[in-house]
Amino acid sequence: MGLLEMFRARVSLAPPGEDDLFDDDFQRRLEYLSVASRRLFAGRLRAERKTRRSGSGIEFADHREYHPGDDFRYLDWNVYGRSERLLVKLFEEEEDLAIYVLLDCSGSMGHGGPEKFRHARRLAAALAYVGLSNLDRVALLAWSSRVTRRMPPARGKGRIFKIFEFLRGAETDGETALADAARTFAAENKRRGVAIVVSDLYDPAGFERGINAIRYQRFEPMVVHVTDPREADPGARGDILLVDVESGESREVTLTSAMVARYREAHARWRDEIDGFCKSRQVPYVTAEVTGPFEDQVLNLFRRVGLVR
Repeated sequence: MGLLEMFRARVSLAPPGEDDLFDDDFQRRLEYLSVASRRLFAGRLRAERKTRRSGSGIEFADHREYHPGDDFRYLDWNVYGRSERLLVKLFEEEEDLAIYVLLDCSGSMGHGGPEKFRHARRLAAALAYVGLSNLDRVALLAWSSRVTRRMPPARGKGRIFKIFEFLRGAETDGETALADAARTFAAENKRRGVAIVVSDLYDPAGFERGINAIRYQRFEPMVVHVTDPREADPGARGDILLVDVESGESREVTLTSAMVARYREAHARWRDEIDGFCKSRQVPYVTAEVTGPFEDQVLNLFRRVGLVR
């Protein structure tokens, strides 16, 4: 068991009641995020959503040669009058964006304090609501070492209650293996779009493999790193038994002040490596501390990719 896994031995507190997970106050906060997200502008992802089609559309884009069977209504007769060439008008139409929220439901998400998985589910709901409010198609997946639950793509703000139901039913269990879950996700979803990974990123094999699996299949990955400040310090001192909540592996250790200091340094380096990996591959990355400002965390992700001002 490495230093970065020591946090998994922490004793979790009893989770708060699920009835207030998406209460009236939370739903009002979602509406605020919906209003803020309307300040959309033509960013990198929005530009990629445009497709060229013959016939009527939003904005004229180009011409192409006429082929037998094309609709005569879309011929450009002005061009024909000047050059006697039969050309069909092409227009740009904006397609709805496919947004996939991949929620980490591994065992580690239920430890380090009860707030972490609760915070992750509320973040997932908020990200989904922003997408639904912009008439995009939103799907949710729960995963640990594999994809365990799926909610098919939905569209329209009214579908948020189905998302609440899905997230209320999510439970933490199993080991973290993002790469395996990501490959399953890519194989099952042929429509490319944005894949938002909401996770604590405690993957023994490295979360990088999972993000690369998403990238290689031409999805647009984003990372929301759910953190708890208590994970940077094991809290205990002296002779203790560490138990990995995911694998069940245990080890007796003596935690001295010097060992704890080394653990803090290793944890900080790990956080820096995550940030460096995402920057080097232009993967939008935000940290979401359980005690941090919720609305800012959600809007920050969309600002990172140029979707909200």
